[in-house]
Amino acid sequence: MAEKVYVIAGPTASGKTALSIALALEIGGEIVSADSMQVYRGMDIGTAKATSEERSAVPHHMLDVADPGENFSVARYVEEATACCDNIISRSRIPVITGGTGLYIDSLLSGRSFAESGDPALRAALNEEYDRVGGDAMLARLSEIDPMRAEKLAASDRRRIIRALEIYELTGLTITEHDVASRSVPPRYEAVKIVLGFADRSILYNRIDRRVDDMMVSGLLDEVRSLMARGTDPMCTAMQAIGYKESVMYINGLASYEETVALIKQSSRRYAKRQMTWFRRWCGALRIDRSSQADVSADMELLKREGIII
Repeated sequence: MAEKVYVIAGPTASGKTALSIALALEIGGEIVSADSMQVYRGMDIGTAKATSEERSAVPHHMLDVADPGENFSVARYVEEATACCDNIISRSRIPVITGGTGLYIDSLLSGRSFAESGDPALRAALNEEYDRVGGDAMLARLSEIDPMRAEKLAASDRRRIIRALEIYELTGLTITEHDVASRSVPPRYEAVKIVLGFADRSILYNRIDRRVDDMMVSGLLDEVRSLMARGTDPMCTAMQAIGYKESVMYINGLASYEETVALIKQSSRRYAKRQMTWFRRWCGALRIDRSSQADVSADMELLKREGIII
């Protein structure tokens, strides 16, 4: 039987950190972050990473595990977060998976493996071959291996063609067979899912705006300057995160301070909408849609009434 974990998810600024700490303290848990940007060292303010005080209250995992210049994949997240969860469980404690990156959470819980984490050299060779012979020839090659998948792709769809060929080379399975096998794998953990939100979306958007204002006051621009001074490429994946990309524009004189703040708020609100859409697909989750501001005590009482905390 799969081991039990708790999951607290929701859009940015919905109060996940505060509730996860309260829950972890109540059940003897430790927090495993599921945020695609909080994995990077030196990116604290713009990612709303748990503070040192919050981390001292409850152990936190999957924070500061990569340098900003690294490409951090979902496959690597699953590998490292699984090790964290298994270690927590081995010590008779309970993982509380907390974050807003739905792909990371779903992939961690699913139990599936990730063939795409295999061989970068193979992927590079396939890309070079695509450039040399063209998309039509690569699609024809895929058609010989997996006609069902090839039928669904256009010759211009480089990424999916190369992914299908790579998986075949790595596993001996067509991507069609690989996907069927992946769907039949039992979940890695038995997850109690909690999704936070607000009945009135304007409350969330106001919280996001206030959070951005607080980030600016707390030194987001200085944090970005420090990253750049240490040689972090402004074009790397980590620096495309919300708050960092816009700050780079300001530092390079491409936007005013007011424009920068407005852009960060707008991007954050749009991201929150995408997060809500993702978590809306979760079946069986307890959804806490507050009518006013976040109240950790009220949320904890609800979890007790629902039997989530016994």
